[in-house]
This record gives sequence, C-alpha cells and structure tokens, in this order.
Amino acid sequence: MNGAGERQRWNVIFVLGPPGCGKGTHCKKLVEKYGVVHLSAGDLLREERQRPQSKYGELIETHIRNGTIVPVEITCKLLENAMKASSPTSSFLIDGFPRNENNLEGWRKEMDNKTKLIVVLFLECSEERCLGRGEGRSDDNEESLKKRIQTYHNNTVPILRYYESLGYVRKIDSSHEPEKVICYNYKHS
Repeated sequence: MNGAGERQRWNVIFVLGPPGCGKGTHCKKLVEKYGVVHLSAGDLLREERQRPQSKYGELIETHIRNGTIVPVEITCKLLENAMKASSPTSSFLIDGFPRNENNLEGWRKEMDNKTKLIVVLFLECSEERCLGRGEGRSDDNEESLKKRIQTYHNNTVPILRYYESLGYVRKIDSSHEPEKVICYNYKHS
C-alpha cells in the first residue's frame, strides 16, 4: 500500500525455536498480554490449502504431500493478506517464519519495504523437553519430530545466527511451563 496512500510499515516480531518449544503457546499469551496479532505461517498455508477456489491450494497440497517447502512468495503473500485484514496499526507476531535462507531472502524481497522488524524472539528449549512436549500432538510421532528438529538445526539456526549478528535476537528459556516463562521473561521487558 505504498504510494499516494502510503502507510507506515507493519511492526513484526519473528518467533522462532525448535519444534515443541511452545511457539504457539507463547504467542497466545503475548496476544492476551500485549494485544498483538499472531500469524502462523503454517496455519495460513493449511487454511489456504482448504479454501475453496484457492489459487494456491493445489500447489500447497502438492508441496505438503511431497514434503517440500511451499514457494516463499506464496507464504509472504498469505502473511501480507492477513496483515492487511488486521488493523493498520497492528503489530504482528509471526510464528515459525523465516525457517530457512530461502524464506529469509523471499521475506526481504517481498516484505522488507512493508514491514519493520522489531525483534526475533528465540525460544530456547532442550531437545529432550521438545520431544516430551510433542508426545501429545496428533500430527507428530517421535521419529518425525526428531527429523523436524534436525531440519530446524540445519536450516533455522543459521537464520537465528544472522539475526543475532544484527542485534535482533532475544533469547528466552522456554523449557519451563509457559506461564512461568511468560511471567519471568516478559515482565522484565
């Protein structure tokens, strides 16, 4: 929406961490406490895949079925559409994105001029704790969760290092119960 009707850029907080670290739970608490808008890239892709007459649904389905990454332009477009649908003054928690170098490059190309990165919240949690938390999820067994954790280490950790080199990363120990983490870490912000 730049140009004659130019608007200020959306404030963005990326929320990253290994699978099972509690990103969704922490985002929910931050929404309640601070009134920010939570956007999950994964949820947006799943919703788009199910939407009748979606121009991206079949492509998303193919990528999910093949275990490949959906083109970042689609993910960015879905995030942008969700931002446009919210209040123009909203700040956004973006959960689980960017996950890899391609996501980062695509975000820069598609969204850098529309957003302002405030901070990257890095939810630190041991692999054992993440595996324990994943036991209750219907879409994860231990083997698939271990693969997702390995993918996280290979692809997302370098993104965290990049943002850390720019001074954006705030590390949060998420190994405790979510309510304790929220009280301790965000009370002192």
